[in-house]
Amino acid sequence: MMNLMGIFLIVLALVLHGTTTLSEDVSPPPLVYGYYKETCPFAEEIIRRQVELAVLKDPRMAASLLRLHFHDCFVMGCDASLLLDSSGGIVSEKQAGPNLNSLRGFEVIDDIKYYLEESCPCTVSCADILAIAARDAVHLRGGPRWEVLLGRRDSLEASLSGANQFIPAPNSSLETLIANFDQQGLDVGDLVALSGSHTIGKARCLSFRQRVYDVNFFEQHYDRYKRYTTFRRILRSICPESGKDQRLAPLDLLTPARFDNHYFHNLLEGKGLLGSDIVLITQDHEGEILKLVLAYASDEKLFFDSFAKSMIKMGNINVLTGDQGEIRRHCRFVNT
Repeated sequence: MMNLMGIFLIVLALVLHGTTTLSEDVSPPPLVYGYYKETCPFAEEIIRRQVELAVLKDPRMAASLLRLHFHDCFVMGCDASLLLDSSGGIVSEKQAGPNLNSLRGFEVIDDIKYYLEESCPCTVSCADILAIAARDAVHLRGGPRWEVLLGRRDSLEASLSGANQFIPAPNSSLETLIANFDQQGLDVGDLVALSGSHTIGKARCLSFRQRVYDVNFFEQHYDRYKRYTTFRRILRSICPESGKDQRLAPLDLLTPARFDNHYFHNLLEGKGLLGSDIVLITQDHEGEILKLVLAYASDEKLFFDSFAKSMIKMGNINVLTGDQGEIRRHCRFVNT
């Protein structure tokens, strides 16, 4: 009897050990299409309607919503950590240098979440809201539409230090930009395609002042062509050498509210607003980026296809799924 009991205990131990091992080896489920088809069938319709109303009221909001998704994904992954307000032990990423007095659109996300909670309580994550809203914002301004992979969950924490470290600065060198994107698993092709989002929206004087007034910067990138004086004069009229940091200039002067391929025409003409736009051409010593810029400038559909693919790729950065994180009831706070 003792022998049988001993054998039983050994077998039981092996089974339990095997179960634990299997549990530890199981990866979180991937993102999927149609994730809310059964649990919240009108989720995407609700989001699109609210984005449409916001963009109709303020066309610039399209770029702002797209930027929220970008700034969220580059810090700890696409987990809505950006949306958290400072509370308890959380210090909000909204206080980081690249975000403070710059990001906008949080109220739009709040409204979307409110209507989703009314329709499907505790079902649709804030991280998925950001991804869908970014897609809809682009499409409503004339850009491409793509199917968004869904099933993200929301972070339980924020990273102020990560927001200060990983979000590319508007005066970054090409080398720094490539390194920033590489840290997120994105390549040079993604960098160029996603930079095309600068076809809509506006930037603060603080973000492009160096590009206008730094003599060395200007001579290095422009004076050899002798043809950018007018554009520089326009920017100086908007952005004085000191003060007025919050004054805005469109990232694309000709079609500032339309998502198109005109950004790449601007690059070829030396009319990129930010330093980080300019260096895509001036510091591209191998010519790899120039080939892409020329291709996108001549073929808008090619740009749209590449942009959509890179957005899907970016939207997969370090996502939380399965039982990781949570589904927040309010995007600004973790559940209590």
